[in-house]
Amino acid sequence: VQLVESGGGLVQPGGSLRLACAASGLPFSAYVMSWYRQAPGKERELVATISRGGGSTNVADSVKARFTFSRDNLKNTVYLQMNSLKPEDTAVYLCYARHFAGGMDYWGKGTQVTVSS
Repeated sequence: VQLVESGGGLVQPGGSLRLACAASGLPFSAYVMSWYRQAPGKERELVATISRGGGSTNVADSVKARFTFSRDNLKNTVYLQMNSLKPEDTAVYLCYARHFAGGMDYWGKGTQVTVSS
């Protein structure tokens, strides 16, 4: 099983990035997908979760008005559209897959997002 994140980088405040997480080796539609982030010296934080079919999302209050989470089950990929980025959004963003019935979960290695002028 592999979860491979992409799309991170350096962006100025107010800018946008679109992260992607491509999954392989698992029945993608059986997995609830999430994005977490971890900033230096801080706890890992849940950013957003999306249901197996993509019809339901939960997004952290701190980013709700700015981030959109979506998935494409045909491409085995989830996306995190991040707009109006702030310096406090700087973190490593990690993709997480959890089987809907529990018992199996996987992490990606993460992609760095840096928001700085």
